[in-house]
Amino acid sequence: MKLTLQSISIMASSEQEFLQEIEKHKGIIFKISKMYMDHKEDRDDLFQEITYQVWKAYPNFRGESGFATWLYRIALNTAIIFLKNEKKRSFIGREDFSEYRIPQEEFDAEKEEKLNMMYKAIHKLNPIDKAFIFYYLEDVSGREIADQMGISEGNVRVKMNRAKNKLKDILETNTYSL
Repeated sequence: MKLTLQSISIMASSEQEFLQEIEKHKGIIFKISKMYMDHKEDRDDLFQEITYQVWKAYPNFRGESGFATWLYRIALNTAIIFLKNEKKRSFIGREDFSEYRIPQEEFDAEKEEKLNMMYKAIHKLNPIDKAFIFYYLEDVSGREIADQMGISEGNVRVKMNRAKNKLKDILETNTYSL
């Protein structure tokens, strides 16, 4: 392939568009990373892996769906694969230093504790139920979920209710470790 000034300009434009979309939707990647990984280092690795996978797939983005919809699909698939690979590795000496965090002015300890409890409960779910909870928390429509997961809207409602009930049961029985 011969690089011309025009092809370099198109590549730079495409890269700039990609960076703008990632900046605009980085919250999606962050939330998925937090839902699938317990430790900050793992969340950072997953965030980076999702961004990399989205970058690799970006030339194939045709705009038939919104960027966020396309990003959800890649991010969730990447998270599930990453989680499977993560479970194959053994890590020694994982330390959680979150209790030593320096509080900020706007820090709400009660809200933070509830949020941590919810994420710990979410970590007890299987990867597919996590995806449904993520979609629920993001207020994604049943139609969009059905399209992204390749199932009917009726099946989405059933699976969504099951995932929410599982999460509720975990939260009520406090089966997560604090």
